[in-house]
Amino acid sequence: MNEPTPPSTPPSLPGPLPAPASPALPDIRDQDRAALATAFAAWNEPSYRLDQLLRWLHFQRAGSWDEMKNLPKALRERLATAYSLGSLSLARVQGSGDSTRKFLWRLADGAFVESVLIPANPALYGERADRHTLCISTQVGCAYGCRFCASGLDGWKRNLLPWEIAGQVLAVERWHAARPKSSAPPASDGTGDDDDRLVNNIVVMGMGEPLANYKNLIAALRTLNAPWGGGIGARKITVSTSGVVPGIRQFADEPEQFRLAISLHGATDAVRAQIMPINRKYPLEQLAAACEHYVGRKGKMITLEYILIAGVNDDASQTVPLASLARRLHAKVNLIPYNKVDGLPWERPSDNRCEAFAAALESLECTATLRLEKGHDIDAACGQLRLKTERELSG
Repeated sequence: MNEPTPPSTPPSLPGPLPAPASPALPDIRDQDRAALATAFAAWNEPSYRLDQLLRWLHFQRAGSWDEMKNLPKALRERLATAYSLGSLSLARVQGSGDSTRKFLWRLADGAFVESVLIPANPALYGERADRHTLCISTQVGCAYGCRFCASGLDGWKRNLLPWEIAGQVLAVERWHAARPKSSAPPASDGTGDDDDRLVNNIVVMGMGEPLANYKNLIAALRTLNAPWGGGIGARKITVSTSGVVPGIRQFADEPEQFRLAISLHGATDAVRAQIMPINRKYPLEQLAAACEHYVGRKGKMITLEYILIAGVNDDASQTVPLASLARRLHAKVNLIPYNKVDGLPWERPSDNRCEAFAAALESLECTATLRLEKGHDIDAACGQLRLKTERELSG
């Protein structure tokens, strides 16, 4: 469904706002079912009350205790004394002519993170067409310093908590549910329980390096995957890493069938090290061995993300080592033309050059997809909207 590009909402921020104090209580959405069951048992609450609570938290997306009308007032008051109930505040949303939406969320401490909603599309990472894919962030900023990326231009600020990671899904769905039905894209698959659910596919490749926030990442993914939580299948959740080799090996050993993507962007150490400092610590041979471990444990195809940057990694000479690596790993290659970032020198190759690169890979028996990406008109490169907003507020 194509829609005209709406203005950002709000069109501009009014100026710096005082950051709310961080809650002293643990957030209830950071508690899994087992932990809450223990608390409810200690309070002598029947188990069905826990089911009611979880439905309010993860399906009805409650933003306050008072919304939970079928819970007794005494229980709501007890919950409020034991837990906080956080939510992400929408600072801006930008809409694309192809229905892609970029969201800027303001956190409780005043920091900003981004999410991107990609409409129904032939599956980017899953096995079937996706209803909607949400790209989510795991950190405020990034410490890994990829030369082409806006996320780390102002450095790393902090890790997101599990509820802040998973909460991006709830926040987008809350935004969707509040829209006029005539303008909102259809979300239901007709099964009843998910009539208002929008997102059925997650890619963790927003701001930050996910595997550098490993504990919180896995907790969030398990909440999104759990039947009592997001109910999103593990094979519909893909984590992208710049190449944190120990994290890849740990991720491979998790019991869930979460998918893996590698932000590769260079098929030789010489090229990759120019734009990805992590390659100096974990060069390609170490990265490839960790990926082989993942494939051996999961038996699932991985994706090699390759942003095409003019004059850096778009030369035909790169296709032979890239195809060789993809065949070795039984991986597919996702080619993405570079999105221009203000303040960085890199340029986007011509469409013809991108298409020639993809054709060369195919001729080398490498499965490759050229993604002439959605959202090119909405500060689409990761971290751009956050960076622009922070500079507006500080200026």
